[in-house]
Amino acid sequence: MTTQFLFDGPEDARATVLLAHGAGAPMDSAAMNAVTKSLVEEKLRVARFEFGYMAARRTEAGRKPPPRAERVMPEFLAAVDDLGSTSGPLIIGGKSMGGRVASMVADELFAAGRIAGLVCLGYPFHPPGKPEQLRTAHLEQLRTPTLIFQGTRDPFGVLAEVSGYTLSPAIEVVWLEDGDHDLKPRKSISGLSASDHLKAIGTATQAWALRLAP
Repeated sequence: MTTQFLFDGPEDARATVLLAHGAGAPMDSAAMNAVTKSLVEEKLRVARFEFGYMAARRTEAGRKPPPRAERVMPEFLAAVDDLGSTSGPLIIGGKSMGGRVASMVADELFAAGRIAGLVCLGYPFHPPGKPEQLRTAHLEQLRTPTLIFQGTRDPFGVLAEVSGYTLSPAIEVVWLEDGDHDLKPRKSISGLSASDHLKAIGTATQAWALRLAP
């Protein structure tokens, strides 16, 4: 089955970002729309796609639970194949589970020269309330240039926890003050708005992409 994409941004962009959704919301969720807008405003091309279980929720097949991340790795690889040539270098990534799956296939694609980098939006370092169940083993040796945006109060990995992990030097973590798993801060506490963080994500991603492929 051919991957169906949702495209945004200029066709002659300096780089293209392929994004997968999180475990519980589709590629056109409010959070995915917002981060896409922030990237497009920085003149990046964004392609979004859905894993099969999520796409099935739009049909008579109805709601299906998310499978284990390992089960959808082939779907991410197929999406890269189906996307074909892109405007500028290709960066893969996604929100939460989508970013995790991207990180699990990144080195294979990077070694083959098919991608330039990886960007993760709220990486699920562990399930909420279960810090002992780490999902970081492959991140220790990751070779793909990686940018992770993480909220400092994300229950999937707060600053105090993640700062103690062994992560590859290829990984750069950008901390968003008071951000939750959707990277949203509480303005009454932090003085920052969701728009502030979205702007920071777009600006940092664009600058990082240009460093990868000047």
